[in-house]
Amino acid sequence: MDGFSGDVDLEDLDLDSDADDSGEADEASRGLFDDLLEGEPIFENKEVLRPSYTPHKLPHREEQINNMATILVTALRGETPSNILIYGKTGTGKTASAKFVSEELETTSQKYEVPCEVEYINCEVTDTQYRVLAQLANKFIDKNGRYIENRLEELGDLRDRAAEDPAELDDTDFDSVAAVENEITSLESDLEEFDPVPMTGWPTDRVYSTFFDAVDYHERVVVIMLDEIDKLVEKSGDDTLYNLSRMNSELDNSRVSIMGISNDLKFTDFLDPRVKSSLGEEEIVFPPYDATQLRDILQHRAEIAFKSATLSDDVIPLCAAFAAQEHGDARRALDLLRTAGELAERGRTETVEEAHVRKAQEKIELDRVVEVVRTLPTQSKLVLYATILLEKNGVHNINTGEVFNIYKRLCQEIEADVLTQRRVTDLISELDMLGIVNAIVVSKGRYGRTKEINLSVPLDETEAVLLSDSRVGEVEDAQPFVQARFDN
Repeated sequence: MDGFSGDVDLEDLDLDSDADDSGEADEASRGLFDDLLEGEPIFENKEVLRPSYTPHKLPHREEQINNMATILVTALRGETPSNILIYGKTGTGKTASAKFVSEELETTSQKYEVPCEVEYINCEVTDTQYRVLAQLANKFIDKNGRYIENRLEELGDLRDRAAEDPAELDDTDFDSVAAVENEITSLESDLEEFDPVPMTGWPTDRVYSTFFDAVDYHERVVVIMLDEIDKLVEKSGDDTLYNLSRMNSELDNSRVSIMGISNDLKFTDFLDPRVKSSLGEEEIVFPPYDATQLRDILQHRAEIAFKSATLSDDVIPLCAAFAAQEHGDARRALDLLRTAGELAERGRTETVEEAHVRKAQEKIELDRVVEVVRTLPTQSKLVLYATILLEKNGVHNINTGEVFNIYKRLCQEIEADVLTQRRVTDLISELDMLGIVNAIVVSKGRYGRTKEINLSVPLDETEAVLLSDSRVGEVEDAQPFVQARFDN
């Protein structure tokens, strides 16, 4: 019989060596982060380089900000502002400017005691009519709850004072303590009736009705900011926008204005004409930044983000130059600067240098490729994997037929549907548009035309991402498929 039985005397066991080993392990664990913390940090406040940060000043966007303020100022007079559509490519300051103006609007409304609220929805995440309406409904239900609780506190105080001195009611809407009591009872009943919307499960018309009642509970002007509005229309059509844009004709107490933010200048082409006319009452276009403007933005943020004398002179101009090539994308410029700082910090250097920016550029580009490849449909992944297998075997200027032959074998191996060669050609074109491959149509004379395909991304890293997919990873040994291509 394996094992042992019987009593064991602890004194017979050698615990000292284990204790020594444990002590060494503890010492090693303690030193792990101590070593990393020894170097001087480069960042003062890294958060100002993130897209979520709303700066107190937005250089080179004064005109757009003033246009928004001119349109929205009517909310501070208790009137309904025109709906606004904001256009511009990624990283042109649309969302940051809109949030900046919204914060100023809410601050000023509190100053002048005008009920005005702004609600932000990211339609890339909240991308269906149900989710948008549910999220808005729950936000207003929460606000109404706080409004009622504050009102109950005021009325309770008034009731107590009026019970001792009825003159306390002279400048109020109440003629007796009983009237105050009735209002308290009514508000308490309202508070109990508020029913939060679950994120699934209700009919859409019930969600809309709940949202409508929550918004209209008391007098206020509401600006609903729909960021990435084109994603909502792409996923769910324009029903949400239709419902929101016609609300004001039915509301009794409140007024609603829509501020839509889009990267796609043409998304309104797909809208119902009635929605399009009401939604696009005012349009503001954000042009791309040039290299000089990007440099100003980076300089402004760097003064807050980094400790003094930690950036070499060529870091900000280089970040600006790289981002200017990417259609003037300030978000890309800020990502570059932050990543360069992180690489310098990890390397325990005291300053951020040009080399850190160039490494950051490579890292960000690789991260982008990895994310794009990871989210490709399975069929596109198989087409890309076929291209990679050919390149790994020394084939250059790969043609569509060669890719298709390897693709067919891969599909058979994992029991996936085999698409037609024409459809595979379309998938290659899509990969070309994404910048993953470079596909050029070349003439073969009397043999017709074909596409010559080459990878535009790092081979090994892209292959690793593809093989991490559960379906593509089923291909255990692809070498025979490629070898067959040479044997034929």
